[in-house]
Order: sequence, then C-alpha cells, then structure tokens
Amino acid sequence: MSLAAPLAFFLVLAGCASKPAMQNGIPVNDPFETQNRRVHAFNKALDARVIGPAARLASGREDRGPDGPGAMDPVINAGANLSLPGKVANSLLQGRPEPAIKNFFRFAVNTTLGIGGLFDPAGRDFGLPEQDTDFGETLAVWGVPEGAYLELPVLGPSTQRDAVGKVVDLVIDPLHHLLHRDAAWAALGLRAASKAGDRARFGDTVDSVMQDSADSYAQLRLIYLMHRRYELNEGGTEIDPYAEAAAVDAIDPYAE
Repeated sequence: MSLAAPLAFFLVLAGCASKPAMQNGIPVNDPFETQNRRVHAFNKALDARVIGPAARLASGREDRGPDGPGAMDPVINAGANLSLPGKVANSLLQGRPEPAIKNFFRFAVNTTLGIGGLFDPAGRDFGLPEQDTDFGETLAVWGVPEGAYLELPVLGPSTQRDAVGKVVDLVIDPLHHLLHRDAAWAALGLRAASKAGDRARFGDTVDSVMQDSADSYAQLRLIYLMHRRYELNEGGTEIDPYAEAAAVDAIDPYAE
C-alpha cells in the first residue's frame, strides 16, 4: 500500500475545511462539529462504561496509588518499545537523524537488556528517553496543513492530518513488514494494551476532562489542539501555522 491513497483522502477532506473560529484565543477549525460531537458522545460513554474501568482494574493502581508501580507497567513499556521502529522511520523521513539514532539504540537496549521491552534500562541507565514522533508530524514537516479537527471512534481527538498519519504509521512500521502476520497482530495488540495502561496512569486527568467538564467535547478539543501544536513547535521550529499562538499557553493533559 502506497502513501498516495491516504494523502489523497486528506486532500479531499481538507477541501471541506472552513475558516477557523476562536476558542479561548486559539484558532479552532471544526466544520464537522455536529458529527464530531456524536462520535464524542459514543467515546465518552465507552470510556465511562468499558475503557476506564477496565484500564483501572487491569493496572491495579487503585490498590497501589497513582504514583506506585502498576501491574500494567511492563505492558506499557513493551508496547512503547514496539512503537520505536516506526518512530525511527518517521524521524528519517523528517530529515532528523539524531532522534532516529537515539530511538534505534533505545529499541536495541530495551529489546535485549530490557527483556523484550518489559523494562526500561535505556532510559534508566543509559540516558536514552523516547524521542516521540509520528507520521502526522512528518506531514507537518513536509508542509501539509493541519486541516479540520476530527474526533475518531475509540481513538479520540485528531485532525485530518493526524488521522492520515495514524493510518500511514501502520503501513510504514518496519515491524509490520518484518514480523509474521500473527506476530504482527500480537504486536499491535500489545501496543493497544499499552495505550489502555496509559489511560489508567492518567485516569484522574482523563476523568476530569471527559466526565466532569461542562462541555467535555470543547474542553478536550482545546486541550488536544493546544498540546499538539505545542509539540510540533518544540525547539522553536515553526512547522504548523497555529503553533506559535498555541505554544504561549499550552496545556499538557498529562502534566502531573
């Protein structure tokens, strides 16, 4: 599968985008708000009834406390480790060899000394934290505009650019091509379980936004866009038309 199809999909959707409105002084391009709110209502109910309770139960953090080690920590570590080859590929596509090299060695260390990524000696002992990136950022580096805001079923907040990025990330992931089909599906399942572990780790923050906000849709949209635009402007490199405005008062939804 080539990149042409998802990029074409993005361009078609981008043509439907309207002029951004303002929310708390931040440009918000949300021409699909009616449909997005329907998806958000589904995601909110799913999180309250299934994802949130299951993640808390599986993690064991209710018994250990929010700062204690959770039962799913090895799963979170392993899932994050499996995402590193894709991050290496994206960094190279962005013309950024340094984070690609760091993620490569992090993957090598954690896969071997960390017993398949269950533990994190690369970060703990070798000073190699994860260099996060994705194909949505690659598109931004290439000059593709953000497009309209989207809320995706189960996956949650996104934009047209990042939605395409999520699809392409699956296609360009080296493990997807190197592993046997069953092993590739198992790796994908482990990465999904890792995300469930993250849901438990930041449960109080997610609950305060999803379940306690007067308008959880608008609140989640604002937090996502500000945080994402801030990420894309780290280091002072403006690769997003709204990044400068967002970086001033950026909100990190995972801040302690």
